[in-house]
Amino acid sequence: MQTSEADVWAKRTKLYFLVVFLLFCGLAVGEAPQAAAHLPPYLEPLPQDSGSAGLKQTLRRLRNSGRLMMVTAHPDDEDGGVLTLQARGHGVRTVLMTLTRGEGGQNEIGTGLFDKLGVIRTLELLASARYYGTEQRFSRVADFGFSKTPEETFQNWGGKDVPLGDMVRVIRTFRPDVLVARFSGTDRDGHAHHQASAVLTKEAFRAAADPKRFPEQIQEGLQPWQPKKLYIGNVCPWRADTCPDENWSVRFDTGEQDPLLGMSYLQMAANGLGRQHTQGHFDFNVSPGPHYAFYKLIDSVLAKTTDAKGHEKDFFDGIDTSLPGLAARLGDQQNTVPWFRQALSMASNHLGDSISDLSALLADLDTLAYRLKDSELSLPSKNAALEYVSYLGGQSAHALNLALGVTLESGAVSPQAPGGPPPREKESFVSVSPGQKFQIVAKLHNPSKYWLTIQSAGLDHSDWILKSEADQVTIGPGEDYFANFLVKVPANAELTRPYWRRQNPLTDGANQVDMRYVTLPLPPPPLEVQIVYQLAGHRGIHSPAPDFLKRRGGEADTGRISSPIIAPYVDDHGVTRKLQLGVTPAYSLALEPSEQVVPSSDGKTTTAKLSIASNLAARAPGKLRLEVPSGWQAEPPEQPVELLNRGDKQAFSFRVVPSKSVEGRSDLQAVLEAGGNSYSEGYELVTRDDIGSFYFYRPAIQHVSIVDVNVPKDLKVAYIQGAGEDTPVVLAQVGMNITVVPAEKLAEEDLSQFGSIVLGVRAYDTQRDVVAQNAKLLKFVENGGTLVLEHNNDTSAFNSSHFTPYPVELGRSRVSVEQAPVKILRPDHPVFHYPNQITQKDFDGWVQERGLYFMSSWDDHFHPLISCHDPNEPDQEGGLLIAKYGKGTFIYSGYSFYRQLPAGVPGAVRLFVNLVSAGHEPQQ
Repeated sequence: MQTSEADVWAKRTKLYFLVVFLLFCGLAVGEAPQAAAHLPPYLEPLPQDSGSAGLKQTLRRLRNSGRLMMVTAHPDDEDGGVLTLQARGHGVRTVLMTLTRGEGGQNEIGTGLFDKLGVIRTLELLASARYYGTEQRFSRVADFGFSKTPEETFQNWGGKDVPLGDMVRVIRTFRPDVLVARFSGTDRDGHAHHQASAVLTKEAFRAAADPKRFPEQIQEGLQPWQPKKLYIGNVCPWRADTCPDENWSVRFDTGEQDPLLGMSYLQMAANGLGRQHTQGHFDFNVSPGPHYAFYKLIDSVLAKTTDAKGHEKDFFDGIDTSLPGLAARLGDQQNTVPWFRQALSMASNHLGDSISDLSALLADLDTLAYRLKDSELSLPSKNAALEYVSYLGGQSAHALNLALGVTLESGAVSPQAPGGPPPREKESFVSVSPGQKFQIVAKLHNPSKYWLTIQSAGLDHSDWILKSEADQVTIGPGEDYFANFLVKVPANAELTRPYWRRQNPLTDGANQVDMRYVTLPLPPPPLEVQIVYQLAGHRGIHSPAPDFLKRRGGEADTGRISSPIIAPYVDDHGVTRKLQLGVTPAYSLALEPSEQVVPSSDGKTTTAKLSIASNLAARAPGKLRLEVPSGWQAEPPEQPVELLNRGDKQAFSFRVVPSKSVEGRSDLQAVLEAGGNSYSEGYELVTRDDIGSFYFYRPAIQHVSIVDVNVPKDLKVAYIQGAGEDTPVVLAQVGMNITVVPAEKLAEEDLSQFGSIVLGVRAYDTQRDVVAQNAKLLKFVENGGTLVLEHNNDTSAFNSSHFTPYPVELGRSRVSVEQAPVKILRPDHPVFHYPNQITQKDFDGWVQERGLYFMSSWDDHFHPLISCHDPNEPDQEGGLLIAKYGKGTFIYSGYSFYRQLPAGVPGAVRLFVNLVSAGHEPQQ
């Protein structure tokens, strides 16, 4: 009998795939496959979600049909203790809707700001949600920085209906019983984004039920939904033990210990909040004992649920959260399917932790889903009912997998010819590109006492598969099943990228979004392995069922399991990690840096430097050009490119001649033509060990700001960074002699070689070495140096430590309106004249804000230099102070130069150069 080509391929690759899988898992050939390396930390289940504890947690979710939605403004606003108590303690399906992604905040651990920070904080919040036990949603509006009024907030967001429409969409999709605003919608919320989030939540409670509100959603197929109860938070001081009775309706003790968690709900939540490093949150120690959270019921469509004092025991008082209670969610439509409640009641008889119960429950729910598809329900009601049953089915399948201990791991392996050499030891293969071939090896491990028959093994996108080795076999206790796939990324494969973007992150208050994924945290993973198995020869033990619940097949119970594709990634330190596979373009272009500030005194030429990274395994020719504004010239006009292997980079440069060297802002765009395609953007992997990974994309554009600025020729400046920022890069671009001194080197550094020192944003907050060497820094000033201190946020630590040469009080005042008029208080002061003449026009064109953390009081040795204020507020003079100390000069600045300089704001560049140069004016 002649052997087919496919049979030959299968035989040749069976051993190869096994070897590859062992290599992928970091094992020597010959070791047992079940000793494979663990998944990445962000994909490895938490201990509370594994084994018996995980099974019991899942059963809690199956026994409680209640749904809760909490709304906040930014990542880290959430009441994690209450979310964890509801989701993990009570089994409530819980959604946290965070309006913005926190992209307007500061980054305490790196240089990523604006939309890159939004991607990082999305990953951080998803990591937190693993601990809370919640699902995550976002609106399309952006964090544009601090705001003082809801009116200003809504104006920047393009109107109230932009975030309100997204909130209504989530309510109509998720259909919560209870809606909770984390804040109160009053002045006591502080940040106007907080206040706005509660204002919107109150309006959304009724708007979601009104078909006349956002009718385009109704036309899409969504139906009105009325949550039953609405609560607000921030009704008592945060973490208060007591609260006046009239202020609250329900009180939760999040300090209660949960034996399944091995800790209290607040402690579990604190572990989750500790993933949000860019906000300054790391590991928390939460003391045992009671910790209370208070919420007030402000609207309801139910009969009275409060006692004589206006109090309740829980958010869900008065709501049927049993499994059969789901039928009531169909309203009058439940009369069309009178058997639906009975079927749910029958299924609830199997809410036990035995294999028999769980397999019966899963089979009942699967059969119920098929019955609903053939029902006479209206399409919207049918979709809603199917969504309820699908969620329960997914939880049941997960419970069965936990009870059996079944696990599935799927790895991507660099494309090698079958029978060829194994992958290189230190090869990153964390993303693939359209047209690329590679292998996927999936391993299902069965540690149970049951025999499992594999019914099917495949990918959720079958059009990727070229060939597969996925037999229908039966595996015994302790055995493994391998499925192997040779795949090719389709030319039209969707890229792993944010579905939201802002044309101009400096000015846009809302994102443009791909409506397919609107409100989701991220698009779904590009590919998953899916396996369906049977408990061979096993029958579920269940009560006699009516005809509509007769099982399809009826002879065996099936389970299902899926997993994303994991790939090896070699980080900058040469350490191999495992991350989720992504799909990215074949080439990535980056103009470095993305912002360039060019002094007009440099003449009429500048240099544009860029790099190209390849994600393909073979060399390929291409052509690179730099597109410049009309009247500008790029030399040479085009450059040939011999693109290298995967992970390699090539550097290029163009000589750029502007049309005229006058102050202004222009864009340069790099374009690569290769393989019949054009590439004009770059991407980078955003990841940390504890938060997973995703990609941030940036157009291959360099924003060139030509600035009329003078710099002192002989001044040597040390820059000590706090929270990451790009200010020293800009100072170097304009010609200042800048040395970035790591904070840990400060003790041994000879400071006498410098004329000025700049302490970057939050240097005292984030750098212990700066705190430890404060006396050395003040001695530097006393001996004749100039020290420019940018703002810090921890007011209590700053004020108690007395870092300044004379007494001051750091406050929390800020001016959030970037156009706020500025008054020069000491126009004759040298700081406004050397080396640049500063006028009122230098405060035009600022971005995001004027400044923050202004001094609230200061010693007479300090002199305020400028003042400004937000509308209808008193003048703020504490944003820029200067004092003589010994022979030198000490300056405090709360103005946001760390945002202005990278944005190339001309006046801010000139003023900051003057501040750094203060005390070094030529002697008359």
